[in-house]
Amino acid sequence: MSFLWAIIAGLIIGLLAKLVIPGRQPIPLWLTIILGIIGGLAGNGLASAFGVRDTDGIDWIRHFFQIGIAAVLISALTPMWLRRRT
Repeated sequence: MSFLWAIIAGLIIGLLAKLVIPGRQPIPLWLTIILGIIGGLAGNGLASAFGVRDTDGIDWIRHFFQIGIAAVLISALTPMWLRRRT
């Protein structure tokens, strides 16, 4: 079941990251999900390193880390994806 939640979280984090980045990112949905999963895992690790992974209420800082890392990954891989397709 945790695998299913990772896919759902990766989808949400990846799509939110694509909204944060200006312009269009013509990468497939499966790549968005994978980068969202990686961003979520790396964001959790970074939040743990800063000691803000588990707070009272909603863990906004952890979510900002997750979305930010996913946005960086999407921004870095989109040009490579476009070059690969041409």
